[in-house]
Amino acid sequence: MSILVRLCASTDLAAAAEALAVAFADYPWTRHVIPDDDYPARLRALQHLYLSHAHQHGVVAVVDDGSGVIALLPPDAPGPDDNVLDQVMALHGDRLDRLAHRRSSGDDWTLETLGVHPNVQGRGAGGALLELGLAEATRRGARAVRLETSSEDNVRLYERHGFRVTGRSDLPQGPTVWTMRAVMAGEGVAAPSAQDAATGISVDAESRNGDGDALRVRPG
Repeated sequence: MSILVRLCASTDLAAAAEALAVAFADYPWTRHVIPDDDYPARLRALQHLYLSHAHQHGVVAVVDDGSGVIALLPPDAPGPDDNVLDQVMALHGDRLDRLAHRRSSGDDWTLETLGVHPNVQGRGAGGALLELGLAEATRRGARAVRLETSSEDNVRLYERHGFRVTGRSDLPQGPTVWTMRAVMAGEGVAAPSAQDAATGISVDAESRNGDGDALRVRPG
């Protein structure tokens, strides 16, 4: 079985946000920073806001059937505008103060989110998205990519794709968060041509493994 991953079109954003909302229903970080009241709707709305921002300023790729998505931002990406920030603050409600302030990543790109619908987890979609997302970021000039995850299982997924743990934070009354970084130069990441990335790359799912991950949902 093959999984087709490709760059995201604006018409894919709603389905991608829905896939993330389902994938992250019980994700430790989003459960920590999003109120329980209307949690699924809040999570879906936040994911749509962040994916739209990443689609405009960075790299977003999807599984062709809408079951998974990855988003990355370059270090010079602007922050969300005031309207988006107002929506973000409203959606986080009384848990807004739990949002961590991101440390500067210097010249590193940031892997903002990676998630796969539970119905297709374990079939290689997470790994396929990582390969295309990192390759496209490399093609656009990325030399290193950093991320944060609150799932120990996903630490192993990222390690298989060249990431190494650079830090760990045990938050008071919150989840453990691992910081990871991968250096693109010398990692053997083969960047696709712009045409290949736009039209999609078919990946043999039998040779992949991994369910995906979500990063902390927060502005900036």
